[in-house]
Amino acid sequence: MTVVQDARDIAAALLCSAGMPAQRADVTAQCIVQADVWGIGSHGLMRLPFYLERIRAGGYPAMAELETVTDTGPLVSYSGGGGIGHWQLWAAAEEAVRRCAQFGVAAVSVADSGHCGALGLYTVPGLQAGYLTLAFSNGPAVMPPWGGSTPVLSTSPIAAGIPTGPKPAIVDLATSAVARGKIAALAKAGTPVPEGWALDSDGTPTTDPQAALHGMLSPLGGAKGFALAFMVEAVAGGLAGPNLSADVPDMFAAADAPKPQQIGHVLITLDPRRFGGDQAVERLGTLARSVEEAGGRVPGSRRVLPADVPLHQELIIATQTVSELQAWGRELGVDTGALG
Repeated sequence: MTVVQDARDIAAALLCSAGMPAQRADVTAQCIVQADVWGIGSHGLMRLPFYLERIRAGGYPAMAELETVTDTGPLVSYSGGGGIGHWQLWAAAEEAVRRCAQFGVAAVSVADSGHCGALGLYTVPGLQAGYLTLAFSNGPAVMPPWGGSTPVLSTSPIAAGIPTGPKPAIVDLATSAVARGKIAALAKAGTPVPEGWALDSDGTPTTDPQAALHGMLSPLGGAKGFALAFMVEAVAGGLAGPNLSADVPDMFAAADAPKPQQIGHVLITLDPRRFGGDQAVERLGTLARSVEEAGGRVPGSRRVLPADVPLHQELIIATQTVSELQAWGRELGVDTGALG
C-alpha cells in the first residue's frame, strides 16, 4: 500500500526527471496526490501518465513560465506558456490571497495553461486566509448544447471554497453529468458507464466506456446544467482563454499530445469581512450549522486540507495506474518501488 509521502515524492521525481523545475514539480505532485486523498482518483495519479506523455511530446512545455499580461492591482492576468496547470493555478491562488489582503477582492486569471486536476484545490490558499474563492476552468469540448449533437463545451468545472468554520465548505463539481476523468477511469477498467452519463460520437446514449471517452457527456440537470456550463465557459474560455473548449486539444487523444491545450482558468477571491465585518463571517458559520442541524452535510466539509493530511496515510491506487507509473519510472530512471 502506498502512503501519501511516497506518492508525492515519486510523482515529483517523475515530473522533475521529465524536465520540470523541482519546486514546480513538487507543487504539481502535491496537487495530484491531494486529489487521490480527497477520493477524486479520476484527477489524481491516474492522470500522471498522460501528463508525462504530454510533457515529453511538447504539449506541456516543461520550462513554461507564468508571465504577467495585465496588473491593475486587484486584477491580474497571467499567460502560462502552455504549461501544466497545477503549479500555475496554485501560484495564481497564492497571488489572489495577497491581492485580496490589500484590496478585499482579487480576480486572477491564467491563460494558455494546461489541465489543473481537481479545481477545488485552488480555493485552499484563500480558505487558509479566511477568504471565499470561486474557481472556473475549461477543457476539451465534450458536452453538446441541450438538444444538439455537436460538442461545444467542456465538463466546465466550477469550484468554491467557503470559510464556514471550523471546517470549510469546498464545492467542486463538473457541470456535465459526470467529470470526464471518471469516464477515463471506467474506460481503463473496462467498466460500463451508467445510463444517462454519456453519448457516443454520433450523439446516441451509450454505456460503452470507450465510446463515451471519445464521445460526449450529458449536461448536469438538462438545459439548466448546460446554461451553467455556458456561464463557466464564458468566464474561463471567454475571459481568460485563449481557446474556447471547441479548440482545446484532448488529453486522452494520443495524437494531440504535442499540441498545447491553451486552457483558461479564473479565480475570484473575496474577503468576507470587507463585505459585512465579523457578522459576515458569523453568517457563513450559521449557514453551515443550519445544514447540519437539518440533518444534512456541508459540501466538501470532510475534505482535509493539504497541510493537515497525515503523510503516512495510505492511498489506494489502481493496479493499472501503478503499472503505468512503474513503466515511466524505468524510462526516466525513477525508483517507483514504493507504489503498490
